[in-house]
Amino acid sequence: MKALVVHCHPNPDSLCAAARDRVVAGLEAGGHELRLRDLYAEDFVPELSSWERVHHLDDPANKPDIAPYADDLRWCDTLILVYPTWYSAQPAMLKGWMDRVWVRGVAYELPEGGNRIRPLLHNIRRIVVVTTHGSAKWVNAVQGEGGKRVAFRSLRVLCSRRCRTTWLALYGADTSGADRRVAFLDRVERTVRGLR
Repeated sequence: MKALVVHCHPNPDSLCAAARDRVVAGLEAGGHELRLRDLYAEDFVPELSSWERVHHLDDPANKPDIAPYADDLRWCDTLILVYPTWYSAQPAMLKGWMDRVWVRGVAYELPEGGNRIRPLLHNIRRIVVVTTHGSAKWVNAVQGEGGKRVAFRSLRVLCSRRCRTTWLALYGADTSGADRRVAFLDRVERTVRGLR
């Protein structure tokens, strides 16, 4: 398995950082290849510039800032996103990565004169989300679980038709005790190690 791990949290001592470390440990224990992107540590620029918006249909070769990230997406067969859920969805940094990297020529093709995109990331056969929620699961359900919809509907449709999904979430993280957090981290590592 070739796994791309995209981590998004500003605090290197956070629970999400611990989850990232357990993802990496699980992948290594499972004998998988991996690439790790830490968006905050790399100072990824999430803002879509006005130039990028005007040129969003241009060839990605004309966008050198995103080239290494696009290469990562084309390389992997498994995408693992590790992030906290803020305001029912991904942090702005991660959403910016999606806006800037999942573009025409990388994630999809739009034929000349066409109005329907064609997915390009057929190599991605699995998407795994590892996330924490401050609120309880029922609150997220009432809110519609926007982050889950983005990952498993919007991104997934640009991947392999048989793309499988795995959702690993710790709900009520703000009030969870050490035992629940350790159990969550153990589950993350165990699940990732067993991916095939």
